[in-house]
Amino acid sequence: MAFVAPLWWLRHFHSGQFRRGWEGANAVGWAWISPLSLTGGTMGSMDTLGEEAGVLEERFLAAVAQALPGEQVWAAPLVIGVSGGADSVGLLLALDRLARSRPAGTKLIVAHARHDLRPEAADDEAFVAALAGRLEHPFVSQRLPVLAGDGIRGEGVEGRARRMRYAWLAEVACAAGARHVAVAHTADDQAETILHRLLRGTGVGGLAGMAAARELAEGMALVRPLLGCCGVDVRRFLTHVGQPWREDASNSDVAYARNFLRHRVLPEIAAGPYPAAAAALRRVGVQAGALAGALSSAAGHLLEIHGQRQADGSVVLQMGPLARLDQHLLAEMFVTLWRREQWPQRDMTARHYTQLAELVRTAEVPLRAAGNSRRPNPAACDLPSGIEARTTAGRLSIGPVKRADAAGAGSA
Repeated sequence: MAFVAPLWWLRHFHSGQFRRGWEGANAVGWAWISPLSLTGGTMGSMDTLGEEAGVLEERFLAAVAQALPGEQVWAAPLVIGVSGGADSVGLLLALDRLARSRPAGTKLIVAHARHDLRPEAADDEAFVAALAGRLEHPFVSQRLPVLAGDGIRGEGVEGRARRMRYAWLAEVACAAGARHVAVAHTADDQAETILHRLLRGTGVGGLAGMAAARELAEGMALVRPLLGCCGVDVRRFLTHVGQPWREDASNSDVAYARNFLRHRVLPEIAAGPYPAAAAALRRVGVQAGALAGALSSAAGHLLEIHGQRQADGSVVLQMGPLARLDQHLLAEMFVTLWRREQWPQRDMTARHYTQLAELVRTAEVPLRAAGNSRRPNPAACDLPSGIEARTTAGRLSIGPVKRADAAGAGSA
């Protein structure tokens, strides 16, 4: 990650050095005219060549403030994940200014996760520590051994780093009594996420992209105040306030899927017949989110009416009223059930949820999990992480495999 000092480089744009740098930025998907004005729910383009820095700062801060989840975000300490990159530095400065403008103020905690992925990680940590010190906010950091052991298999380097980072941020927030953790995903990240999930194959819920706020742990929310801002607008804000940031060289490595989309696919699409492609992807995300929300609400309603939690931790569903419902709605009902009961979801795929839906619709069809050596009940479904589903007299029972059953299977 290299040091970037933007201090008023716009004044020197016509020098060869800055022109080459700007052309390089355009080559990887940055554009001077922000696409924000092309999307609903995002900031209008900030054409700042003729705009005073104070006006730009005011508009940026207003956009961040509007994206926060109400006054409750200021009622307790607020943890901010800061990598040292432009987006997270911009978020920190924005929240710092908003906190200082409040009568009582709010304690901001700057949290930096130091991944063992790059030799420059120590410099990033020192940069963020110095920035937190200058702003007079508490600073915490933690080295996360992403490459240690064989834990990467099945989730990839990026996936494991993300999981470890969020788990640590939750620990920091819990220790500080914080109820919110803020991270710096932008509108650009949202478009990339939606396209990435679409190409991998995802359901309607996946097309919704990243939520502006979601549960991180019990009683704690992860918030994304920059989802309505494009990265170029964050950099303009930092440039006008004279705040440097760090650049991560690995963000240009197109061997990573997200970088490939960011630097190769989206710029090519935007340079061709679809200049508003990123904005269109975000609109699809908004629409998919609304549809997924309605579907999830209906699924939850079905669970409340036809499901009953048992003392042994299982859930029993009455199949009769559910048998003629749409398969997709039933599958969503089971997704909601897994989330509500906090059963492991990592290895659950669309195929498993569809199996359960078919079990409700046609209880006579025998189902079994791939690779399972046990002889299944003709109306049973063995699922990942030790969860089983069995039908009896018009009732579907789903829950962890009972100890007696597991012991019997082991002695068979």
